[in-house]
Amino acid sequence: MSPKTATLIASSTAFALAITKLVIGVLSGSVAVLASAIDSLLDVIISIFNFFALHQSEQPANKNFNYGYGKIQSLASLIEGAIIGISGGYILYEAINKLLIQQHILELPQTIGVMIFSLVVTAFLVAFLQFMVKKSKNEVLQADLLHYKTDLFSNGAVLFSLAVIYFTGWQSVDAILGIGVAIYVMYGAWGVARGGVYNLLDRSVDEELLEKIRHTLSNSPISSYHGLKSRISGNTIFLEVHLVFDENISLLEAHNISDEIEEKLSKLENRLEWVILSHLDPYDDSLENVTA
Repeated sequence: MSPKTATLIASSTAFALAITKLVIGVLSGSVAVLASAIDSLLDVIISIFNFFALHQSEQPANKNFNYGYGKIQSLASLIEGAIIGISGGYILYEAINKLLIQQHILELPQTIGVMIFSLVVTAFLVAFLQFMVKKSKNEVLQADLLHYKTDLFSNGAVLFSLAVIYFTGWQSVDAILGIGVAIYVMYGAWGVARGGVYNLLDRSVDEELLEKIRHTLSNSPISSYHGLKSRISGNTIFLEVHLVFDENISLLEAHNISDEIEEKLSKLENRLEWVILSHLDPYDDSLENVTA
């Protein structure tokens, strides 16, 4: 199954949940349920946006975009984080407003039933997206997974608040929990947006993979290496490195060794594509501050 198909499944599920919770939220007057419904509606919009972002990011490189469209995924994460943050602010506003007005929840048993259903469906969706993220390492699916995990937490919190109201009659817990959900949603939004910004700024690969790259280079038949640089764009890792050889080695032999090194590096994370640029040096010129 492709990441685009996974995104389509996620958006369809979120839409069904959003409509159900929206109707119940309006009828019951529960700000926590209404907040959850709004969050699910935003999930639909974001998932649809992600679907088209994934489609565009898979387009091949051309004369205007020589490195392809992979960073569209990072841009999508940034926009997604902003939208989630705005929704969190709205939820916070509604929760505080209800806390001041002290409005009671209606149709409580039906509302609890809907939230149980929503919690179960969201749990299955999170498990599905976790499987797809582990399989594809797709950045957009990772962002989708994060906000559906947020949904899972918020649905559980809403269900808990409704149970408290049902057994104790303490109506204020709905608004108080709504405030908590809003803060959690805004915190999650910051994480999504930050990831997109870091990748747009060409952040290096993670330290674990970087250590594997260093280990591979250090155990290769070269004198040394320097100028190691990396970045991730969409599903592609871009890597640059200067390989230092003995000055008496033939160009053909050095070229063959560099090809073998590049092949080993690309197998370190075979779920992503690799674009490796290795510069062959006859001696270590790193101390001369020479770039090529």
